[in-house]
Amino acid sequence: MIKQVELVLKPYARGFHLITNEVKAALPKLPETGLVNVFIKHSSAGLTLNENADATVRDDFETVFNKLIKEGDADYKHTLEGLDDMPAHIKSSLVGVSLSIPITDGCLNLGTWQGIYLCEFRNYGGPRHLVVTIYY
Repeated sequence: MIKQVELVLKPYARGFHLITNEVKAALPKLPETGLVNVFIKHSSAGLTLNENADATVRDDFETVFNKLIKEGDADYKHTLEGLDDMPAHIKSSLVGVSLSIPITDGCLNLGTWQGIYLCEFRNYGGPRHLVVTIYY
């Protein structure tokens, strides 16, 4: 069987944001076992799993990504949507737009220190739309 829900995240500032609780709140009752796929419907934001306890990890992600992919590079051709747009597309491709998380005993089977991150790469990205598909 397959179930699917869509949710809209409030606009977040640029950066890496822990959204695990928002995703869990949108889920129906989960089966005992299965798989959840979380997909973001945007090309300038992404999703990843990482540290859920220390917020400085998310700050460091932002620092490293900004060092790796610089804004205002003279070689960029796609520039009409702002200096943050082309770098956002590249960053999104690096982290990806979907996650697969196992379901065990009716819960997302995340590691002790794992959380779902919204990776917002635009200065003003606006609301972000997620599709969550549950397979069982």
